[in-house]
Amino acid sequence: MKVPASRAQEDTNKEAKSAYFDLPALDVSVAFPQATPALVFPPSVSDYYQFDDLLTAEEQAVRKRVRECMEKEVAPIMAKYWEKAEFPFEVVPKLGALRVAGGSIKGYGCPNLSITANAIATAELARVDASCSTFILVHSSLAMLTIGLCGSEAQKQKYLPSLAELKTIACWGLTEPDYGSDASALRTTARKVEGGWILDGQKRWIGNSTFADILVIFARNTATNQINGFIVKKDAPVFVPDEDRLSGVNSFQDTSKVLAVSRVMVAWQPIGISMGVYDICHRYLKERKQFGTPLAAFQINQQKLVRMLSNIQAMFLVGWRLCKLYESGKMTPGQASMGKSWISLKARETVSLGRELLGGNGILTDFLVAKAFCDLEPIYTYEGTYDINTLVTGREITGIASFRPAASSNRSRL
Repeated sequence: MKVPASRAQEDTNKEAKSAYFDLPALDVSVAFPQATPALVFPPSVSDYYQFDDLLTAEEQAVRKRVRECMEKEVAPIMAKYWEKAEFPFEVVPKLGALRVAGGSIKGYGCPNLSITANAIATAELARVDASCSTFILVHSSLAMLTIGLCGSEAQKQKYLPSLAELKTIACWGLTEPDYGSDASALRTTARKVEGGWILDGQKRWIGNSTFADILVIFARNTATNQINGFIVKKDAPVFVPDEDRLSGVNSFQDTSKVLAVSRVMVAWQPIGISMGVYDICHRYLKERKQFGTPLAAFQINQQKLVRMLSNIQAMFLVGWRLCKLYESGKMTPGQASMGKSWISLKARETVSLGRELLGGNGILTDFLVAKAFCDLEPIYTYEGTYDINTLVTGREITGIASFRPAASSNRSRL
């Protein structure tokens, strides 16, 4: 049977298109040798005020081993996975070997790091790849910490050791499609039955959830109307046995114990991202030439580079002080919220300046900045949006909550 001409042409086009997409990815180091791409990560040059002197020997050691791992193991592959929207599972054993999962939890195979060491590790992860940083933060500073602070002794012994080694992965489910900033109004329910609980509901924006082995889920107890916590195993039915109910979560306020730590850790992600972008820009401006001279020789470029560096010094100092306030038991929710919101705001400005400095290469993942630009946006929003976090601080300094608009009855009298 003769194939119609139109059909034959269509098949030819499909073959040509398939062959096109089978081509190897462009090697930017060959195509653009005028500057070194981020797969060869530059040395860190952002500690202009020598904040490393503020760190203990333990904290410096954590920084060193995390930095070395990220530069060697993650930097060469991060853009490839990011472009494909895939997670680099191949690096999970290497991240586990860093011994930072479990952060400040003591015992159960966890590292018992200081809050500052935990924050430094978060920044060093984010400096090279924010995705790896978020992966560890959700797993460690949310899910593991909830079990560590709110779980029973049996639950800690059962779950924490394998989580600390990243042999099992966890996620943390609070946010829902209808309730983001208003998370305390969540609708997922937990109904008590013989031997356990039936959970019913829907969650959204849950990092690690597509591949996690265990899920820490928050649901409303239908009998008490209070928020309870549960450990849900991967692919489990809606039934959760009594032994996996987190006895330390009996109201929404109990989540605050976890969020107080995680909000500090989230504040260090934009610090790390900004450090990485500055390091890339610093090297790029010295390598890349225009008008016969390095870009670093131009006044406007130097001014932008100094603005970036100035922001990083201020961001680091605010983040460091937050850690010290927490470690001394003095940190308030308003202080944590102001730190997270202000740092993420300054990071946005810093990364935007980096985008300007790299010109056209600033929109390519090969030079980190475009990737960092996108990675920063969800951080600006999660763990409390910029606006909500400012209102948390505003409530603390004025004594007046302004999260909800005035009642309609009040408006009608105006």
